[in-house]
Amino acid sequence: MKKVLWFRRDLRVDDSMLLATEGEVLPIFIFDTNILNTLEKDDKRISFIFEQVTKLKAELQALGLDLAIFYGTPLEVFTYLKALGFGEVYVSVDYDSYARKRDEEIAELLSFYPLNDCYLFEPMEVLKKDGTPYLVFTPYYRACKELYTKFYVLGYKRGEQRLSTFDYSVLWSIKDGVKTSLPLTLDALGFERTNVELLSPQKTLERFAPKIDKYAIERDFLDIDAASHLSVHLRFGTISIREVVRFLVQLKAQGHETEPFFRQLIFREFYAYLLYHFPKLAWENYKYNPPTSNDTEAYKRFINAQTGYPLVDAAVMELLTTGVMHNRARMVVGSFFTKHLMLPWQQGEAFFAKHLLDYDASANVLSWQWCAGTGIDPQPYFRIFNPYSQSLKFDKEARYIKRFLPQLQSIPAALLHKEAYFMTQDIAGYPRPIIGHDSARKRFLSCFA
Repeated sequence: MKKVLWFRRDLRVDDSMLLATEGEVLPIFIFDTNILNTLEKDDKRISFIFEQVTKLKAELQALGLDLAIFYGTPLEVFTYLKALGFGEVYVSVDYDSYARKRDEEIAELLSFYPLNDCYLFEPMEVLKKDGTPYLVFTPYYRACKELYTKFYVLGYKRGEQRLSTFDYSVLWSIKDGVKTSLPLTLDALGFERTNVELLSPQKTLERFAPKIDKYAIERDFLDIDAASHLSVHLRFGTISIREVVRFLVQLKAQGHETEPFFRQLIFREFYAYLLYHFPKLAWENYKYNPPTSNDTEAYKRFINAQTGYPLVDAAVMELLTTGVMHNRARMVVGSFFTKHLMLPWQQGEAFFAKHLLDYDASANVLSWQWCAGTGIDPQPYFRIFNPYSQSLKFDKEARYIKRFLPQLQSIPAALLHKEAYFMTQDIAGYPRPIIGHDSARKRFLSCFA
């Protein structure tokens, strides 16, 4: 039977489970209008995805294959493909609520084969002795380490495949059962090209290697480039998670300290695992219903980097201008949003979802619930980050703050960590703090009690 290979979160030809299948195949990618219609026309992710999809097409052509590219809803695309005689579809797994609903619809049309090509472990593979899912990370992590063998990082070789006859030269729009050819350009999708400068995943790995021994110590410092920069590549599957772990195995054999970074990869697994087992986490609190405010002015100041808290505003500016945010900054921002401003975490999650280049529903949702103290294995609700002490500890010379808030460039670094300075000074182009830290802390705890 003719197979559809549906590329989604696995935009690569190396170590691909899709390409390990056999027989007559139609590789496809769908620019899903259910998603695209909700995005701004200058969304950085669409430029990045379009670039990666065209690169994938060229790499498939070099293997004697190709990539059919569609524009429409998955349901309409697969209804059309079923009419052409395709009866099977192979896909990489995806666990967010939209993805699961979408896949259930397609599974009613064709034989549907999900492949665990985004993660090391499958959700039903790592369970407690009573068959229930782990709710705390550390026991989950220990269980993964006990389960882990070389099998989990084996590379997949290409199967014996032959390309199905199709017109691969254009972008096919499928709407209301009508197929229309469009030029294979970003403009045809209705999006503007934005500049997204990223190294290839292999170059990114090479650049990370010299940093890995200091990763555990330096990863929280905002002015040190200690991050792996792999999150975008893992999100869109331009590199295999197995290749990353094989890379760590090589470094470990050379005497490097790889455990702290491997632990972070398992955190990624844990969050996807939790969203699979508890899909309502995407919108509901798991524990506690914290006090929330409907302060639209506070939200407006937050999303425009005008809270008067330098670290928070610098982090928001980093997100708005680059599409990424340092992990330590994400924790401080999440705490500030849900506890200082008492805004619902769902609003913060949606703001991140709109702007993060590496947006991953499971990681974003669970991280926001962790910050709010409402999720599974969360930060305690009474732990409230002080943005000033956090910037003093992790950005002492204020290099991160000044990089993204140039209006504070002339102010001595020591003053940028002092609330009293911002409460009493008029700074051109920068507001006074929206609320004092102690006042915000006491307000939240009082309301929570």
